[in-house]
Amino acid sequence: MTAHDPSTAYTERRGTVVLFDDHAGLGTIAEDDQPDWPFHCTSIADGTRTIAVGTEVTFRVRPGPTGLEPFEIAPAG
Repeated sequence: MTAHDPSTAYTERRGTVVLFDDHAGLGTIAEDDQPDWPFHCTSIADGTRTIAVGTEVTFRVRPGPTGLEPFEIAPAG
């Protein structure tokens, strides 16, 4: 897979949470035909800082210190 395209920053995306470690607060979102998106629990929109593996989500991405990063992560629907 290729790197994420920076021209798509801030557009709404859809994916599925495929990993989430409650203790570390780190997770990963898989998106069709794209590299996975690692995220920190502070990027979850409702402030709960936890989300179940398998949850379909919407999210946006923005530039961060290491490239594009997800934010406004919320259950789809």
